[in-house]
Amino acid sequence: MEERLHNWCARRLARLGWQHALPPQQGISAPRAAARLRSMEIEEPGALGWPLLERISLAHHDEALILLVLAFNAGWLGAAVFERWLGWLADGGSGPPWPDQHDDAIWRARAAFAPMVQVDVTDPERERTAQFLARIWAVGERDELIRMLLWLAGQGHRYGWELEYRRLAAMGREQRMKWRASMHDQSGYAATLQGFVVHAMPNDFAAWDWLRLIDLAWAGRVMGWLDDDEARLFAAHGVDLLSQRYHDWRDVAKAWQRGRSLHEGIDLLEEFEQEWSLLLDAAASPWQLPLSTLAASTLIERSRHLIRSLRGDARHWTLAIASIREPELLYLQGSAPVAPDDELRKRSREYLDNVLDWREQEGSEGIERFWMPGQVHHLNQLASDAAHSRLPAPRTPFGSPPPNVLFYRERLAACVNANATIFMAEKYAFHLQMLVDAGYFNEARLAAHHRRLAGALARAYSSPQQMLEAWADWERTLPDGDGDTLLDDILWHGRDPGSPFHWLTPPAGVHREPGVRPSLSRFAALSLSGPLNAPLWGDPEPQYGSQATEIHDWLDSHYGLSGPEQLIRFLDFLVDAGDRQEYLINYAPYTLNPVRLDQEIDMLESAGCSEDEKVHLDRLKRVRGNDDQCNDTDMAAWDIAQLVDLAAAGRQLGWLDSERLGRYLDDARALAAEHYSDWCSYAAGMLAGYSFFMMGTPERNDFLAEFKGALVAWLTGLPPLSGGWASVDFPGSQSRHWPPYHADTLPGDARVLH
Repeated sequence: MEERLHNWCARRLARLGWQHALPPQQGISAPRAAARLRSMEIEEPGALGWPLLERISLAHHDEALILLVLAFNAGWLGAAVFERWLGWLADGGSGPPWPDQHDDAIWRARAAFAPMVQVDVTDPERERTAQFLARIWAVGERDELIRMLLWLAGQGHRYGWELEYRRLAAMGREQRMKWRASMHDQSGYAATLQGFVVHAMPNDFAAWDWLRLIDLAWAGRVMGWLDDDEARLFAAHGVDLLSQRYHDWRDVAKAWQRGRSLHEGIDLLEEFEQEWSLLLDAAASPWQLPLSTLAASTLIERSRHLIRSLRGDARHWTLAIASIREPELLYLQGSAPVAPDDELRKRSREYLDNVLDWREQEGSEGIERFWMPGQVHHLNQLASDAAHSRLPAPRTPFGSPPPNVLFYRERLAACVNANATIFMAEKYAFHLQMLVDAGYFNEARLAAHHRRLAGALARAYSSPQQMLEAWADWERTLPDGDGDTLLDDILWHGRDPGSPFHWLTPPAGVHREPGVRPSLSRFAALSLSGPLNAPLWGDPEPQYGSQATEIHDWLDSHYGLSGPEQLIRFLDFLVDAGDRQEYLINYAPYTLNPVRLDQEIDMLESAGCSEDEKVHLDRLKRVRGNDDQCNDTDMAAWDIAQLVDLAAAGRQLGWLDSERLGRYLDDARALAAEHYSDWCSYAAGMLAGYSFFMMGTPERNDFLAEFKGALVAWLTGLPPLSGGWASVDFPGSQSRHWPPYHADTLPGDARVLH
């Protein structure tokens, strides 16, 4: 120790009753010094900052000196730090020597918990920190710590609080009362949040998470789980986020106080000045250094590089996107994947089995059938057509859409600049995350799926922010059918600078798409099945679950098809002749001889009919009544739709390979172009065939009305996901669509640029 400071300190201590002959470091034994400090309710080195700040703020420098000497003798302060503080007390200066060496000024942000006198770590502090991490955070090693740091940075408690604030603010008085009643287990939190809403307090609690991020980074350094530089970089990330959200330390403190109030379930805002005035106003406070100048730009840039590298693995794209539906997934962030526990594995496997009908036999590649580029093309095309008044007319020969779906047209036009890829991809990402959590495959095998998803999204959007904006636009336009919406969650991630979306990195290299992208002409051929089944947004793939069983049973019961050979013969029959030939041979001649038709009907009605004769009688009556214009309409569409529907079913059962499916789709497209000129005439042919060949049933009128409604939806694109006819040109016809602005459309056809 510098002799001048030694003498000054000794004189001051002697004046206070200490022995003048002894140097400060020999003034009292370590156990006695520690006991003296604990008698002053200073339990460990990390707790020294508050009483020291209080004393120097009141100019009680002698008391501050005693604290420093006791801490030094107890082994809580290093010699160099002790000397700097002595020098400041002896000579005065612009401000106390809070940490500021080699980017250590970043630790001044931790003063909300305890002003830091030094950055050296002592054994007593390490002991108490280990207890703190285990008791409060349930963290016991480095990887757990990093996951918690990333969670605090990217989501934390503020996510749920801020979303609930928005929902509560939108409620009426009665709804709020019901909400309060439902929160009886969290009555203090509910009352506090409602008070904030009623008094229009800012809906911002981020400082509660980001200051704890800084504190936890220090704890990681104390435990040796983070080296000095890593800990500073995590703390700098916290300061970076605080600086992006808040103007100064007072704003930070107010947001912290609001967050702490919700955490403790009691409004603590009235205590704000009492609790924070020392740190915010005292001339000796470490927070006299402005928030904006706390970290050098180089430190901030290095911290950003660290955070991006920790989220650099492509699986973080999957995690971030899937977390919109399942927020708890963000606990799984980190440099190393987390093995799912038994409960998570069980829930994920049930989801794959019951919701997706996925089976292990499909392999991890089976998840690719949920990548649906046809749907993306469809939505992008509808948005472009809506913006340029090119959508199909809402009136059709089969009726009009219900008035409650017409609003989609205006909403679609608003999405003209919003690529719809994420609208489809977010569901795929959630399915992929369920596959990960099911634990069937190792991470190395799944990594390729993550990279393909991340690569596809990085190509579709210039930045994750643009992706979120597009997602929000489409979520406004097409919210989930059950009334729930992800919009608030999406917007939250767009606003919050810590959200993992802002820290994602596109994967290096070129990666193939997550699934097969059909050509535009193939998608048009798949759409020829129309409302006979759910829309085919991509090539069908083999399946092994309950849906495959249902398809097999359906083919057997409705068509008598029990294997690939029988299916192929029937598909060939549909191409060459089909039901249309039966009409032409057995029923069309009656249209030229109405008298003979009446006689045939009278004869069958006067005698007992077999089942086959009853079917024949029903069809004769339909000819006489020209039901659904069956006598005036080419019914080839009925065969074409069945051809595509059955070929897709055969592919799903593994009875057809992709090449043979493609040949049947080519046949269907050629037949459609030969017999029809547009989707409307094709729909008329489908309806005529469906109506004419329907078996007799009391529900016939209901079935026909339902089928007509489906045709209206497919033709008009209302609702937009009903089917693909409104977005794709009919086989062989001229294009009538306005080219979308996005690259994410189906390839294969020449386009005219406008």
